[in-house]
Amino acid sequence: MSALTDLTLAEAARLLAAKKVSATELTQAHVDAIEALASLNAFIVTTPERALADAKRADGRIAAGEAGPLEGIPLAIKDLFCTAGIQTTAASRILGGFVPPYESTVSANLWRDGAVCLGKTNLDEFAMGSSNTTSAYGNVVNPWKRRGDNRDLVPGGSSGGSAAAVAARLCLGATATDTGGSIRQPAAFTGTVGIKPTYGRCSRWGIVAFASSLDQAGPMARTVEDCAILLRSMAGHDPKDSTSADIAVPDFAAALGHGVKGLRIGVPKEYRLEGLSPEIAALWEQGIAWLKEAGCTIHEIGLPHAKYALPAYYIVAPAEASSNLARYDGVRFGLRVPGDSLDAQYEATRGEGFGAEVRRRIMIGTYVLSAGYYDAYYLKAQKVRALIARDFDVAWESVDAILTPATPNAAFAIGENQDDPVTMYLNDIFTVTANLAGLPGIAVPAGLDASGLPLGLQVIGRAFDEETVFRVGRAIEQAAGFTAMPQLRAGA
Repeated sequence: MSALTDLTLAEAARLLAAKKVSATELTQAHVDAIEALASLNAFIVTTPERALADAKRADGRIAAGEAGPLEGIPLAIKDLFCTAGIQTTAASRILGGFVPPYESTVSANLWRDGAVCLGKTNLDEFAMGSSNTTSAYGNVVNPWKRRGDNRDLVPGGSSGGSAAAVAARLCLGATATDTGGSIRQPAAFTGTVGIKPTYGRCSRWGIVAFASSLDQAGPMARTVEDCAILLRSMAGHDPKDSTSADIAVPDFAAALGHGVKGLRIGVPKEYRLEGLSPEIAALWEQGIAWLKEAGCTIHEIGLPHAKYALPAYYIVAPAEASSNLARYDGVRFGLRVPGDSLDAQYEATRGEGFGAEVRRRIMIGTYVLSAGYYDAYYLKAQKVRALIARDFDVAWESVDAILTPATPNAAFAIGENQDDPVTMYLNDIFTVTANLAGLPGIAVPAGLDASGLPLGLQVIGRAFDEETVFRVGRAIEQAAGFTAMPQLRAGA
Protein backbone atom coordinates (compact mmCIF):
# COMPACT_ATOMS: atom_id res chain seq x y z
CA MET A 1 0.00 0.00 0.00
CA SER A 2 1.24 3.53 -0.77
CA ALA A 3 1.69 6.06 2.02
CA LEU A 4 -1.67 6.99 3.51
CA THR A 5 -1.22 10.62 2.50
CA ASP A 6 -0.66 9.62 -1.14
CA LEU A 7 -4.10 8.01 -1.42
CA THR A 8 -6.80 9.77 -3.37
CA LEU A 9 -10.01 10.45 -1.51
CA ALA A 10 -11.80 7.69 -3.47
CA GLU A 11 -9.03 5.18 -2.72
CA ALA A 12 -9.07 6.05 0.98
CA ALA A 13 -12.85 5.68 1.12
CA ARG A 14 -12.63 2.20 -0.38
CA LEU A 15 -9.92 1.13 2.09
CA LEU A 16 -11.91 2.50 5.03
CA ALA A 17 -15.05 0.71 3.89
CA ALA A 18 -13.09 -2.55 3.53
CA LYS A 19 -11.57 -1.97 7.01
CA LYS A 20 -8.06 -2.26 5.57
CA VAL A 21 -7.15 1.03 7.23
CA SER A 22 -8.74 2.88 10.13
CA ALA A 23 -9.91 6.47 10.14
CA THR A 24 -7.63 7.07 13.12
CA GLU A 25 -4.56 5.83 11.20
CA LEU A 26 -5.51 7.89 8.15
CA THR A 27 -6.11 11.01 10.21
CA GLN A 28 -2.91 10.64 12.25
CA ALA A 29 -0.90 10.41 9.02
CA HIS A 30 -2.36 13.73 7.86
CA VAL A 31 -1.96 15.40 11.26
CA ASP A 32 1.73 14.41 11.18
CA ALA A 33 2.07 15.67 7.59
CA ILE A 34 0.61 19.06 8.50
CA GLU A 35 3.06 19.40 11.37
CA ALA A 36 6.01 18.36 9.20
CA LEU A 37 5.17 20.92 6.49
CA ALA A 38 4.09 23.81 8.70
CA SER A 39 6.55 25.96 6.70
CA LEU A 40 4.03 26.08 3.84
CA ASN A 41 1.74 28.13 6.13
CA ALA A 42 -1.25 26.44 4.49
CA PHE A 43 -3.27 26.46 7.72
CA ILE A 44 -4.27 29.33 9.99
CA VAL A 45 -5.68 26.98 12.62
CA THR A 46 -5.06 23.25 12.99
CA THR A 47 -7.38 21.04 15.02
CA PRO A 48 -5.53 17.77 15.68
CA GLU A 49 -7.51 16.91 18.82
CA ARG A 50 -10.82 17.50 17.02
CA ALA A 51 -9.57 15.50 14.01
CA LEU A 52 -8.62 12.45 16.06
CA ALA A 53 -11.90 12.61 18.00
CA ASP A 54 -13.79 12.79 14.69
CA ALA A 55 -11.77 9.84 13.41
CA LYS A 56 -12.50 7.74 16.50
CA ARG A 57 -16.23 8.32 16.06
CA ALA A 58 -15.90 7.49 12.36
CA ASP A 59 -14.22 4.17 13.20
CA GLY A 60 -17.12 3.38 15.49
CA ARG A 61 -19.70 4.11 12.80
CA ILE A 62 -17.77 2.05 10.22
CA ALA A 63 -17.62 -0.88 12.64
CA ALA A 64 -21.37 -0.57 13.27
CA GLY A 65 -22.18 -0.45 9.55
CA GLU A 66 -23.44 3.13 9.83
CA ALA A 67 -20.79 4.89 7.72
CA GLY A 68 -21.65 8.04 5.79
CA PRO A 69 -20.42 8.85 2.27
CA LEU A 70 -17.30 10.63 3.64
CA GLU A 71 -16.85 8.59 6.82
CA GLY A 72 -13.33 9.02 8.17
CA ILE A 73 -12.07 11.24 5.31
CA PRO A 74 -9.69 13.99 6.59
CA LEU A 75 -10.55 17.37 5.06
CA ALA A 76 -9.37 20.96 5.41
CA ILE A 77 -11.79 23.90 5.55
CA LYS A 78 -11.00 27.29 4.04
CA ASP A 79 -11.04 29.87 6.83
CA LEU A 80 -13.90 31.67 5.15
CA PHE A 81 -16.41 29.02 6.31
CA CYS A 82 -17.77 29.56 9.82
CA THR A 83 -17.04 26.57 12.04
CA ALA A 84 -18.76 26.28 15.41
CA GLY A 85 -16.22 26.47 18.22
CA ILE A 86 -13.25 26.96 15.86
CA GLN A 87 -11.78 30.40 15.12
CA THR A 88 -12.87 31.86 11.78
CA THR A 89 -10.89 34.90 10.60
CA ALA A 90 -11.21 35.25 6.79
CA ALA A 91 -7.42 35.78 7.13
CA SER A 92 -8.06 39.30 8.47
CA ARG A 93 -6.94 41.05 11.64
CA ILE A 94 -10.41 42.50 11.95
CA LEU A 95 -11.84 39.03 12.69
CA GLY A 96 -8.94 37.86 14.87
CA GLY A 97 -10.25 35.72 17.71
CA PHE A 98 -13.78 35.40 16.30
CA VAL A 99 -15.20 31.96 17.21
CA PRO A 100 -18.61 31.41 15.58
CA PRO A 101 -21.37 29.77 17.63
CA TYR A 102 -22.76 28.26 14.41
CA GLU A 103 -21.63 26.11 11.47
CA SER A 104 -21.75 26.99 7.78
CA THR A 105 -24.18 24.83 5.83
CA VAL A 106 -21.44 23.44 3.56
CA SER A 107 -19.17 22.33 6.41
CA ALA A 108 -22.18 21.00 8.36
CA ASN A 109 -23.04 18.84 5.34
CA LEU A 110 -19.50 17.42 5.35
CA TRP A 111 -19.61 16.57 9.07
CA ARG A 112 -23.07 15.03 8.57
CA ASP A 113 -21.51 12.68 5.99
CA GLY A 114 -18.69 11.65 8.33
CA ALA A 115 -15.74 13.84 7.28
CA VAL A 116 -12.90 14.63 9.68
CA CYS A 117 -11.86 18.26 10.37
CA LEU A 118 -8.09 18.85 10.16
CA GLY A 119 -8.27 22.64 10.52
CA LYS A 120 -8.80 25.94 8.70
CA THR A 121 -6.72 26.86 5.65
CA ASN A 122 -5.09 30.19 4.88
CA LEU A 123 -6.38 32.50 2.14
CA ASP A 124 -6.11 35.99 0.75
CA GLU A 125 -7.77 38.38 3.21
CA PHE A 126 -11.56 38.23 2.74
CA ALA A 127 -10.83 36.16 -0.40
CA MET A 128 -9.46 39.24 -2.17
CA GLY A 129 -6.39 38.27 -4.16
CA SER A 130 -4.85 35.93 -6.71
CA SER A 131 -1.67 34.96 -4.87
CA ASN A 132 -2.43 34.24 -1.19
CA THR A 133 -0.05 37.00 -0.18
CA THR A 134 -2.65 39.37 1.33
CA SER A 135 -3.41 37.22 4.40
CA ALA A 136 -2.88 38.80 7.81
CA TYR A 137 -1.37 35.44 8.79
CA GLY A 138 1.40 35.48 6.20
CA ASN A 139 2.03 34.11 2.73
CA VAL A 140 1.15 30.57 1.75
CA VAL A 141 3.97 28.77 -0.07
CA ASN A 142 3.26 26.68 -3.15
CA PRO A 143 4.78 23.19 -2.66
CA TRP A 144 6.02 23.29 -6.28
CA LYS A 145 9.38 24.83 -7.30
CA ARG A 146 10.69 26.05 -10.64
CA ARG A 147 13.43 23.86 -12.04
CA GLY A 148 16.78 25.38 -11.02
CA ASP A 149 15.13 28.15 -8.98
CA ASN A 150 14.62 27.78 -5.23
CA ARG A 151 12.45 30.86 -4.77
CA ASP A 152 9.11 30.29 -3.04
CA LEU A 153 6.15 30.47 -5.42
CA VAL A 154 2.59 31.64 -4.81
CA PRO A 155 -0.11 28.92 -4.72
CA GLY A 156 -2.66 31.23 -6.34
CA GLY A 157 -5.62 32.75 -4.56
CA SER A 158 -7.73 33.29 -2.81
CA SER A 159 -8.01 29.57 -1.95
CA GLY A 160 -4.24 29.14 -1.90
CA GLY A 161 -4.12 27.47 1.50
CA SER A 162 -6.61 24.81 0.41
CA ALA A 163 -4.73 24.29 -2.86
CA ALA A 164 -1.32 24.02 -1.19
CA ALA A 165 -2.68 21.63 1.45
CA VAL A 166 -4.17 19.33 -1.19
CA ALA A 167 -1.08 19.46 -3.43
CA ALA A 168 1.31 18.81 -0.52
CA ARG A 169 -0.72 15.77 0.63
CA LEU A 170 -1.78 17.42 3.90
CA CYS A 171 -5.45 16.51 3.39
CA LEU A 172 -7.54 14.39 1.04
CA GLY A 173 -9.62 17.37 -0.06
CA ALA A 174 -10.57 20.89 0.98
CA THR A 175 -13.39 23.37 0.75
CA ALA A 176 -12.77 26.57 -1.18
CA THR A 177 -14.68 29.52 -2.59
CA ASP A 178 -14.61 31.12 -6.02
CA THR A 179 -15.64 34.73 -6.70
CA GLY A 180 -13.65 35.36 -9.89
CA GLY A 181 -11.45 32.28 -10.19
CA SER A 182 -10.36 31.62 -6.61
CA ILE A 183 -10.80 27.84 -6.90
CA ARG A 184 -9.71 27.28 -10.50
CA GLN A 185 -6.62 29.53 -10.57
CA PRO A 186 -4.97 28.03 -7.46
CA ALA A 187 -5.88 24.54 -8.68
CA ALA A 188 -4.01 25.27 -11.93
CA PHE A 189 -1.03 26.71 -10.02
CA THR A 190 -0.70 23.64 -7.76
CA GLY A 191 -1.49 20.74 -10.10
CA THR A 192 -4.78 19.97 -8.36
CA VAL A 193 -8.42 19.82 -9.46
CA GLY A 194 -10.96 22.45 -8.41
CA ILE A 195 -14.55 23.09 -9.45
CA LYS A 196 -16.66 26.20 -9.05
CA PRO A 197 -20.22 24.88 -9.19
CA THR A 198 -23.20 26.75 -10.60
CA TYR A 199 -24.18 29.78 -8.51
CA GLY A 200 -26.74 28.50 -6.02
CA ARG A 201 -25.61 24.86 -6.11
CA CYS A 202 -23.92 25.17 -2.67
CA SER A 203 -25.33 27.26 0.15
CA ARG A 204 -23.53 30.49 1.00
CA TRP A 205 -24.96 30.53 4.53
CA GLY A 206 -22.18 30.77 7.09
CA ILE A 207 -19.53 31.75 4.52
CA VAL A 208 -17.95 35.17 5.12
CA ALA A 209 -19.18 37.26 2.20
CA PHE A 210 -16.97 39.00 -0.38
CA ALA A 211 -19.29 39.64 -3.37
CA SER A 212 -22.65 38.01 -2.73
CA SER A 213 -23.81 37.66 -6.35
CA LEU A 214 -20.52 36.01 -7.37
CA ASP A 215 -19.31 33.93 -4.39
CA GLN A 216 -19.73 30.16 -4.67
CA ALA A 217 -18.32 27.33 -2.56
CA GLY A 218 -16.70 24.32 -4.18
CA PRO A 219 -14.21 21.52 -3.52
CA MET A 220 -10.52 21.10 -4.28
CA ALA A 221 -8.91 17.65 -4.47
CA ARG A 222 -6.32 15.70 -6.43
CA THR A 223 -8.66 14.07 -8.96
CA VAL A 224 -11.87 14.84 -10.81
CA GLU A 225 -13.53 11.87 -9.11
CA ASP A 226 -12.59 13.17 -5.67
CA CYS A 227 -14.11 16.58 -6.45
CA ALA A 228 -17.28 14.89 -7.71
CA ILE A 229 -17.57 12.93 -4.45
CA LEU A 230 -17.03 16.04 -2.33
CA LEU A 231 -19.43 18.23 -4.28
CA ARG A 232 -22.28 15.76 -3.79
CA SER A 233 -21.92 16.17 -0.02
CA MET A 234 -21.35 19.94 -0.09
CA ALA A 235 -24.28 20.80 -2.38
CA GLY A 236 -28.00 20.96 -1.73
CA HIS A 237 -30.86 23.37 -1.16
CA ASP A 238 -30.69 25.47 1.99
CA PRO A 239 -33.74 27.51 3.09
CA LYS A 240 -31.39 29.76 5.12
CA ASP A 241 -29.86 31.03 1.83
CA SER A 242 -32.28 32.86 -0.45
CA THR A 243 -29.98 32.29 -3.44
CA SER A 244 -29.73 28.52 -2.85
CA ALA A 245 -31.27 26.56 -5.73
CA ASP A 246 -34.00 24.07 -4.87
CA ILE A 247 -32.68 21.51 -7.37
CA ALA A 248 -31.87 17.85 -6.77
CA VAL A 249 -28.19 17.00 -6.34
CA PRO A 250 -27.12 14.29 -8.80
CA ASP A 251 -24.54 11.57 -8.18
CA PHE A 252 -21.71 13.47 -9.86
CA ALA A 253 -19.24 10.59 -9.53
CA ALA A 254 -21.61 8.21 -11.30
CA ALA A 255 -21.70 10.57 -14.30
CA LEU A 256 -17.97 10.06 -14.86
CA GLY A 257 -18.63 6.63 -16.37
CA HIS A 258 -20.73 8.06 -19.21
CA GLY A 259 -17.76 9.21 -21.29
CA VAL A 260 -17.71 12.16 -23.68
CA LYS A 261 -18.30 10.62 -27.09
CA GLY A 262 -20.61 12.83 -29.14
CA LEU A 263 -20.26 15.91 -26.92
CA ARG A 264 -19.85 19.25 -28.70
CA ILE A 265 -16.98 21.30 -27.29
CA GLY A 266 -16.80 25.04 -27.86
CA VAL A 267 -13.52 26.94 -28.26
CA PRO A 268 -14.07 30.70 -27.84
CA LYS A 269 -12.07 32.70 -30.35
CA GLU A 270 -11.98 35.70 -28.00
CA TYR A 271 -9.81 33.72 -25.55
CA ARG A 272 -6.99 33.53 -28.12
CA LEU A 273 -5.48 36.65 -26.63
CA GLU A 274 -2.69 38.64 -28.23
CA GLY A 275 0.50 37.76 -26.40
CA LEU A 276 -0.90 34.53 -24.96
CA SER A 277 1.97 32.39 -23.69
CA PRO A 278 3.01 29.86 -26.37
CA GLU A 279 3.03 27.15 -23.69
CA ILE A 280 -0.55 27.93 -22.67
CA ALA A 281 -1.64 28.09 -26.33
CA ALA A 282 0.04 24.72 -27.05
CA LEU A 283 -1.60 23.11 -24.02
CA TRP A 284 -4.99 24.39 -25.17
CA GLU A 285 -4.44 22.87 -28.61
CA GLN A 286 -3.39 19.62 -26.96
CA GLY A 287 -6.61 19.64 -24.91
CA ILE A 288 -8.63 20.12 -28.09
CA ALA A 289 -6.81 17.16 -29.69
CA TRP A 290 -7.43 14.96 -26.63
CA LEU A 291 -11.16 15.65 -26.71
CA LYS A 292 -11.30 14.99 -30.46
CA GLU A 293 -9.63 11.63 -29.86
CA ALA A 294 -12.18 10.88 -27.14
CA GLY A 295 -15.03 11.36 -29.62
CA CYS A 296 -15.99 14.99 -29.11
CA THR A 297 -16.59 17.44 -31.93
CA ILE A 298 -14.86 20.83 -31.74
CA HIS A 299 -16.64 24.08 -32.64
CA GLU A 300 -15.28 27.61 -32.67
CA ILE A 301 -17.71 29.88 -30.85
CA GLY A 302 -17.97 33.58 -30.13
CA LEU A 303 -18.23 35.18 -26.69
CA PRO A 304 -18.07 38.76 -28.01
CA HIS A 305 -18.44 40.48 -24.65
CA ALA A 306 -15.80 38.37 -22.87
CA LYS A 307 -13.24 41.17 -23.35
CA TYR A 308 -15.31 43.33 -21.00
CA ALA A 309 -15.57 40.65 -18.29
CA LEU A 310 -12.54 41.65 -16.23
CA PRO A 311 -13.37 45.38 -15.97
CA ALA A 312 -17.03 44.54 -15.25
CA TYR A 313 -15.97 42.11 -12.54
CA TYR A 314 -13.66 44.66 -10.91
CA ILE A 315 -16.59 47.05 -10.63
CA VAL A 316 -19.28 44.60 -9.46
CA ALA A 317 -17.11 42.68 -6.97
CA PRO A 318 -15.64 45.69 -5.11
CA ALA A 319 -19.08 47.35 -5.06
CA GLU A 320 -20.58 44.34 -3.31
CA ALA A 321 -17.52 44.03 -1.07
CA SER A 322 -17.82 47.63 0.10
CA SER A 323 -21.40 46.89 1.16
CA ASN A 324 -20.64 43.52 2.77
CA LEU A 325 -17.62 44.71 4.71
CA ALA A 326 -19.46 47.68 6.23
CA ARG A 327 -20.53 45.33 9.04
CA TYR A 328 -16.97 45.25 10.41
CA ASP A 329 -17.18 48.32 12.59
CA GLY A 330 -15.56 47.31 15.88
CA VAL A 331 -18.90 47.29 17.69
CA ARG A 332 -20.43 43.83 17.45
CA PHE A 333 -17.57 41.35 16.95
CA GLY A 334 -13.91 41.11 16.01
CA LEU A 335 -11.24 43.78 16.45
CA ARG A 336 -12.08 47.03 18.24
CA VAL A 337 -9.68 49.97 18.28
CA PRO A 338 -11.09 52.68 20.58
CA GLY A 339 -11.44 56.28 19.39
CA ASP A 340 -12.60 59.61 20.79
CA SER A 341 -15.92 59.23 18.96
CA LEU A 342 -17.87 56.49 17.22
CA ASP A 343 -16.64 57.69 13.82
CA ALA A 344 -13.07 57.72 15.12
CA GLN A 345 -13.52 54.16 16.40
CA TYR A 346 -14.81 53.05 12.98
CA GLU A 347 -11.82 54.65 11.24
CA ALA A 348 -9.23 53.29 13.65
CA THR A 349 -10.70 49.77 13.66
CA ARG A 350 -10.95 49.53 9.89
CA GLY A 351 -7.59 51.19 9.31
CA GLU A 352 -5.82 48.71 11.58
CA GLY A 353 -8.02 45.71 10.84
CA PHE A 354 -8.14 45.72 7.02
CA GLY A 355 -5.08 45.10 4.85
CA ALA A 356 -4.07 47.21 1.85
CA GLU A 357 -5.82 45.09 -0.81
CA VAL A 358 -9.11 45.02 1.11
CA ARG A 359 -8.96 48.78 1.67
CA ARG A 360 -8.25 49.28 -2.05
CA ARG A 361 -11.30 47.28 -3.08
CA ILE A 362 -13.57 48.92 -0.51
CA MET A 363 -12.55 52.33 -1.84
CA ILE A 364 -13.12 51.28 -5.46
CA GLY A 365 -16.51 49.84 -4.53
CA THR A 366 -17.56 52.89 -2.56
CA TYR A 367 -16.54 55.11 -5.45
CA VAL A 368 -18.50 53.23 -8.13
CA LEU A 369 -21.62 53.18 -5.92
CA SER A 370 -21.42 56.87 -5.05
CA ALA A 371 -23.81 59.51 -6.33
CA GLY A 372 -22.89 60.58 -9.84
CA TYR A 373 -20.93 57.40 -10.60
CA TYR A 374 -23.48 54.63 -9.96
CA ASP A 375 -24.95 54.89 -13.47
CA ALA A 376 -21.62 55.47 -15.18
CA TYR A 377 -19.88 52.47 -13.63
CA TYR A 378 -21.95 50.03 -11.55
CA LEU A 379 -25.12 50.07 -13.65
CA LYS A 380 -23.10 49.80 -16.88
CA ALA A 381 -21.11 46.88 -15.46
CA GLN A 382 -24.35 45.05 -14.62
CA LYS A 383 -25.55 45.57 -18.20
CA VAL A 384 -22.27 44.13 -19.50
CA ARG A 385 -22.74 41.19 -17.14
CA ALA A 386 -26.15 40.51 -18.67
CA LEU A 387 -24.60 40.57 -22.16
CA ILE A 388 -21.91 38.10 -21.09
CA ALA A 389 -24.57 35.74 -19.75
CA ARG A 390 -26.49 36.10 -23.04
CA ASP A 391 -23.34 35.20 -25.02
CA PHE A 392 -23.20 31.91 -23.13
CA ASP A 393 -26.91 31.28 -23.71
CA VAL A 394 -26.30 31.62 -27.44
CA ALA A 395 -23.26 29.33 -27.24
CA TRP A 396 -25.26 26.56 -25.55
CA GLU A 397 -27.42 26.31 -28.66
CA SER A 398 -24.47 24.76 -30.49
CA VAL A 399 -22.14 23.27 -27.82
CA ASP A 400 -22.38 21.22 -24.62
CA ALA A 401 -19.24 22.53 -22.88
CA ILE A 402 -16.46 25.06 -23.45
CA LEU A 403 -12.70 24.45 -23.23
CA THR A 404 -10.28 27.25 -22.32
CA PRO A 405 -6.98 27.71 -20.49
CA ALA A 406 -7.38 28.03 -16.73
CA THR A 407 -4.74 30.76 -16.28
CA PRO A 408 -2.58 32.96 -18.52
CA ASN A 409 0.63 31.72 -16.82
CA ALA A 410 2.08 29.26 -14.33
CA ALA A 411 2.71 30.12 -10.68
CA PHE A 412 5.02 33.10 -10.11
CA ALA A 413 7.42 33.87 -7.28
CA ILE A 414 6.17 35.51 -4.11
CA GLY A 415 6.53 39.26 -4.55
CA GLU A 416 7.07 39.03 -8.30
CA ASN A 417 3.93 40.97 -9.29
CA GLN A 418 3.03 42.36 -5.89
CA ASP A 419 3.44 46.05 -6.74
CA ASP A 420 1.27 45.82 -9.87
CA PRO A 421 -2.41 45.27 -8.96
CA VAL A 422 -3.50 45.25 -12.63
CA THR A 423 -1.12 42.40 -13.50
CA MET A 424 -2.41 40.51 -10.46
CA TYR A 425 -6.03 41.07 -11.54
CA LEU A 426 -5.23 39.67 -15.02
CA ASN A 427 -4.76 36.25 -13.41
CA ASP A 428 -8.56 35.95 -13.48
CA ILE A 429 -8.93 36.74 -17.18
CA PHE A 430 -10.06 33.23 -18.21
CA THR A 431 -12.18 32.53 -15.13
CA VAL A 432 -14.31 35.59 -14.33
CA THR A 433 -16.84 35.03 -17.13
CA ALA A 434 -18.15 31.88 -15.42
CA ASN A 435 -18.74 33.83 -12.20
CA LEU A 436 -20.47 36.72 -13.95
CA ALA A 437 -22.78 34.26 -15.74
CA GLY A 438 -23.18 31.95 -12.71
CA LEU A 439 -21.89 28.89 -14.61
CA PRO A 440 -19.92 25.86 -13.40
CA GLY A 441 -16.23 25.63 -14.28
CA ILE A 442 -13.50 23.12 -13.45
CA ALA A 443 -9.71 23.37 -13.65
CA VAL A 444 -7.79 20.16 -14.38
CA PRO A 445 -3.97 19.77 -14.42
CA ALA A 446 -2.91 18.96 -17.98
CA GLY A 447 0.83 19.49 -18.30
CA LEU A 448 4.01 21.21 -17.16
CA ASP A 449 5.69 24.36 -18.43
CA ALA A 450 9.38 24.54 -19.39
CA SER A 451 10.37 25.13 -15.77
CA GLY A 452 8.45 22.12 -14.51
CA LEU A 453 5.41 23.94 -13.10
CA PRO A 454 1.83 22.68 -13.57
CA LEU A 455 -0.54 24.20 -16.10
CA GLY A 456 -4.29 23.66 -16.17
CA LEU A 457 -7.19 23.59 -18.61
CA GLN A 458 -10.67 24.86 -17.78
CA VAL A 459 -14.05 23.40 -18.74
CA ILE A 460 -17.17 25.60 -18.47
CA GLY A 461 -20.66 24.14 -18.66
CA ARG A 462 -24.33 25.01 -18.65
CA ALA A 463 -25.96 26.08 -15.39
CA PHE A 464 -26.57 23.05 -13.14
CA ASP A 465 -24.90 20.72 -15.62
CA GLU A 466 -21.87 19.90 -13.49
CA GLU A 467 -22.20 16.31 -14.67
CA THR A 468 -21.05 17.23 -18.18
CA VAL A 469 -18.29 19.44 -16.77
CA PHE A 470 -17.03 16.52 -14.70
CA ARG A 471 -17.21 14.16 -17.69
CA VAL A 472 -15.13 16.46 -19.89
CA GLY A 473 -12.73 17.17 -17.03
CA ARG A 474 -12.26 13.44 -16.48
CA ALA A 475 -11.54 12.91 -20.21
CA ILE A 476 -8.80 15.57 -20.05
CA GLU A 477 -7.43 14.06 -16.84
CA GLN A 478 -7.22 10.58 -18.39
CA ALA A 479 -5.63 11.84 -21.60
CA ALA A 480 -3.10 14.06 -19.80
CA GLY A 481 -2.07 11.33 -17.37
CA PHE A 482 -0.75 14.02 -15.03
CA THR A 483 1.41 12.29 -12.42
CA ALA A 484 3.99 15.00 -11.64
CA MET A 485 4.48 15.66 -7.93
CA PRO A 486 5.43 18.85 -6.07
CA GLN A 487 8.83 18.90 -4.42
CA LEU A 488 7.41 19.69 -0.98
CA ARG A 489 4.86 17.12 0.11
CA ALA A 490 4.09 14.65 2.85
CA GLY A 491 6.52 11.75 2.78
CA ALA A 492 8.84 13.38 0.21
